[in-house]
Amino acid sequence: MSYPSIFNDVLGPVMRGPSSSHCAAALRIGRICHDLMDGRISTIEIDFDPDGSLATTHKDQGSDMGLFGGFLGWEADDERLVHSEIHLGAAGIQYKITIKELESKHPNTYQITLSNPWEQHQVIANSTGGGMIEVIEIDGVPISLAGDKYVTLIYANDLAIVNHYLEQTGVLEDFDVIAGPGKFVMLTGLSFLETTLLEELKELDAVSQIKQLKPVLPILASKNPKVPFITCDEMFAYNEDKNLSLWELALKYESMRGNISEEEVLSKANSIRIILKNAVETGLKGTEFEDRILGPQSVNFKSMMEGKKLIDADVLNRIIMYVSAIMEVKSSMGVIVAAPTAGSCGAMPGAVLGVADSLGLSEEETNKALLVAGLIGVFIAAHSTFAAEVGGCQAECGSGSTMAAAAIVSLAGASLKQSIAAASMALQSSLGMICDPIGNRVEAPCLNKNVMAASNALSCANMALANYDHLIPLDEVIETMYAVGKSIPNTLRCTNLGGLSITKTAKEIESRLEQKQFFKSC
Repeated sequence: MSYPSIFNDVLGPVMRGPSSSHCAAALRIGRICHDLMDGRISTIEIDFDPDGSLATTHKDQGSDMGLFGGFLGWEADDERLVHSEIHLGAAGIQYKITIKELESKHPNTYQITLSNPWEQHQVIANSTGGGMIEVIEIDGVPISLAGDKYVTLIYANDLAIVNHYLEQTGVLEDFDVIAGPGKFVMLTGLSFLETTLLEELKELDAVSQIKQLKPVLPILASKNPKVPFITCDEMFAYNEDKNLSLWELALKYESMRGNISEEEVLSKANSIRIILKNAVETGLKGTEFEDRILGPQSVNFKSMMEGKKLIDADVLNRIIMYVSAIMEVKSSMGVIVAAPTAGSCGAMPGAVLGVADSLGLSEEETNKALLVAGLIGVFIAAHSTFAAEVGGCQAECGSGSTMAAAAIVSLAGASLKQSIAAASMALQSSLGMICDPIGNRVEAPCLNKNVMAASNALSCANMALANYDHLIPLDEVIETMYAVGKSIPNTLRCTNLGGLSITKTAKEIESRLEQKQFFKSC
């Protein structure tokens, strides 16, 4: 079983672009395609299903931009991403995008055919939310890859010969193996095969070629990974005789899941905090970007707050300001953390950093709160979704609010049970939230929803601190969110086909943006 990682699935990726489900995930899929072709790509055919979300959103929400960067082998925070199409052309790579019926019915399915004068390969992959991916097929062979392992594909006309050789070498103790029926034997692990073994494999008459796909996620998954718990109920049982705090439980989980030290987990949390803090500071200085709907509104909010011209609400106003600043950095192609998604990147970080700064808490305490948020996100990732295309905006801003509520309670020094109660109430308050971006951009009403999610987190945190009864256990609320998400019409799940997206004014905004892009390209 694959278990979510705090830094892969929840507090990540570090990225640029409007949407993690579109841009960051597409880039990761593109990087796998780049490796499959050994970086030598001449032509690319990209197919989207007409009933999926990508058919209507792939250009404006960053899928094209992300794919092109991935085909070139870039990282998700590369500053060249906004011009990736130009760089793709400069590299001599031609592409074609087609809307056609696909066998996979996931709303975020990419079917990509790559070729050069020597070979052709096909990759089918899904964006599963928050920048996470699943490669479900390579060259017609069903597989399941998340990008958290080193992958070696050994193409051969007789897979039995390859399997026999691998068994003789003894390397299979360290690798997971998938073999046939198909065109290749696939090995996954924490490293590639040793060079000498690769060379010996290439000498086998049955072997035609070997491909090596590098991981695209920061935390790798070992063979037969183990975790101490994967639900709240299991966490309470695990902690019954330990009396650990929620951040300490997060530390235990991520250390065991990723086979890394607790010191490394804390270090990674600190790195995330620094990026989030930089995003707040960058946003409050003012951001500029031509292809956007909303300008730098947080700058004026800051001025009015400091000038005592707003209704007094110190902590809440700081949260609104921070949420806005982070969202504006995202919309201007600055570096942010999808925590848990780019579309909801302001809610949890803005709430947690805003409360921490208002209370004058240390960097260490803030890092711990981020781990708390991350662990709550793990439960959501394991049993529901972060993808608005699958579950509506409840999956993005609702999840961010849930994570933030638990983290805020931890910042207040309250109990583990109070944090879980706050999370439950926050998610209960978010059920049914639709995803309907205006102008096909992830800006509005996304900003409003991020602010609402952060405000909801603060309210639910205070309710939990006052021992309000949340009634429904968090595990059950998470399961309910997933069920509710499946009942939301696809027109209200980030497809630009319903809600505010199709109002008269939204369509006028969309038309103006398209005209601006057209004249810019002429």
